[in-house]
Amino acid sequence: MDTFKRLKDFYWPYKKYFYWSILTLILVSAITVVYPMVLQFTIDEIIIKGEYSFVPYVAIGFIVLMGIKGAATYCHQYFGDLFGISSVFQLRESLYEKLQFLPFSYYDNAKTGDLMSRLTADVEGFRFFLSFGFSQLINFVLIIAFSLSVMFFYSIPLAIITLCMMPFLAIVVYKFDKEVHPAFRGIRKSMANLNTKVQENISGINTVKSLSREDFEIGKFDTSNEDYKSQFLNTSHIWARYFPIMELIGNLSVVLLLAYGGYLVINGDLTAGELVAFFSLVWYIMGPIMNLGFIMNTFSQSKASGERLLEVLDEPLELEGEDRDTAMVRLDGEVMFEQVTHRYKNEKKDALKDITFTVKQGHTIGLIGATGSGKTSITQLLSRFYKPESGRILIDGKPLEKYSLNTLRKNIGTVLQESFLFSSTIRDNISYGNPDADMDEIVDAAKRAQAHDFIMELPDGYDTILGERGLGLSGGQKQRISIARAILIDPAILILDDATSAVDMETEFEIQRALKEVMDDRTTFIIAHRISSLKHADEILVLNEGAVIERGTHEELIQKGSGNYRRIYDIQYQDKNKVFQNNGQGV
Repeated sequence: MDTFKRLKDFYWPYKKYFYWSILTLILVSAITVVYPMVLQFTIDEIIIKGEYSFVPYVAIGFIVLMGIKGAATYCHQYFGDLFGISSVFQLRESLYEKLQFLPFSYYDNAKTGDLMSRLTADVEGFRFFLSFGFSQLINFVLIIAFSLSVMFFYSIPLAIITLCMMPFLAIVVYKFDKEVHPAFRGIRKSMANLNTKVQENISGINTVKSLSREDFEIGKFDTSNEDYKSQFLNTSHIWARYFPIMELIGNLSVVLLLAYGGYLVINGDLTAGELVAFFSLVWYIMGPIMNLGFIMNTFSQSKASGERLLEVLDEPLELEGEDRDTAMVRLDGEVMFEQVTHRYKNEKKDALKDITFTVKQGHTIGLIGATGSGKTSITQLLSRFYKPESGRILIDGKPLEKYSLNTLRKNIGTVLQESFLFSSTIRDNISYGNPDADMDEIVDAAKRAQAHDFIMELPDGYDTILGERGLGLSGGQKQRISIARAILIDPAILILDDATSAVDMETEFEIQRALKEVMDDRTTFIIAHRISSLKHADEILVLNEGAVIERGTHEELIQKGSGNYRRIYDIQYQDKNKVFQNNGQGV
């Protein structure tokens, strides 16, 4: 029960619904045990003795009991569902909130399909036990307790025989739970893996179709689907192996009780009505005991779900800064890296090695280098997505750890290489970081990002609802909306991570011209592969395998005549010159 104890904070605040559910369940269980007593009275007092005048009273009393039981059953189910759904409402909220504040490093290895499975299937599995399984477990105890009380009243020897058979069933049920719980955990993991495969396939359907890899994807899905089938069949095998044993013990008990009960009736120690009532009560006990496998099944599924939910809830949050003020404080934007070294988790090599540089307020720094050279790592450390292994990062002379995450990140506007847009209106996407912005500010930001003209050509302009991930827009259009979003928050520090990589040369020129005014008053980091994007930077860092191998202005690096930067420059501009020459020759 450790899993349920640890999740107690989510369901115990709603204990009043649970109490009402149990109180009405007690009434339902008590009335249920009255039925055999009514049957015994009918046989012994009415049928055998011929007292038929009691029939109307018995019928009316029985109808009243059924009415009370029906009302109590309704209340029990309603309050049970209210208890379960209220509990997981808060649990789901907490899980989603936790996902928002987990560190960036958590998502390096997390799978979208698996997280979705935890927030849906696992939460629902936990809710089902709270709403239904837990009350069934209590009903199991109540119905056995009430039934045994009446059985001891009718016949102590028969009741003792019934009790002697129960430990055998209990042992089988215990062994069943020990095997079925790991099996259900395997099912949950397999289902999460299946969801991940579907999610990845749908997200990358363009790549799949463009490379004609449909058969390969079908094969991958078949493998995951086969694993899920195997896990499920393994669980079914466990169930099929134990259920007949439980049923056999129950049937043997019935045969033994029937033989001994018949003997007691013949000797006059038990009436026929009492024997019939006793056998009804036996099934009230044997039925729940044999059904205990289903209850334990539900319990095991819920426990497996709860463990997976706790894995998320137990993840450490991002380390907050010493300044926990939620109000946004405007920074100047001077950035200093002092001997910063960083290595990602589970990686053997350092992503950054002894990085040191200073960017004055309002200046622009360019970062260039091969893929994996550490360009993006610098900006991710600046945003505190990761914590460096050694060294210090300061803004305005103050270490990052001194700032609250709210202050830090609201002062940093980022345009990533892969633009992400939400399934909402263009206006909502641009104002995502500044929801209080008015329409004039939104339009101004769009104009600066060279996005206003194409937005106005759309059917509903700024109210156009985008498809998933901006479906319906070109890569360049999505990137310009992302740039407008960064401009609108008016950050002290602007990070452009290959922000113009998805646009043509003409559009790039227009965006850079628009950004020049925006960049004048703020510190800007430009990550680019095109030298044309870096030419006007106050300083350019050339990185290779996490280290700065060259630094200087564009002119200084060109004048060296050798080095990586000059080599990149020659490749890019020689290719252009060749194109111009070929065009001049009429090619």
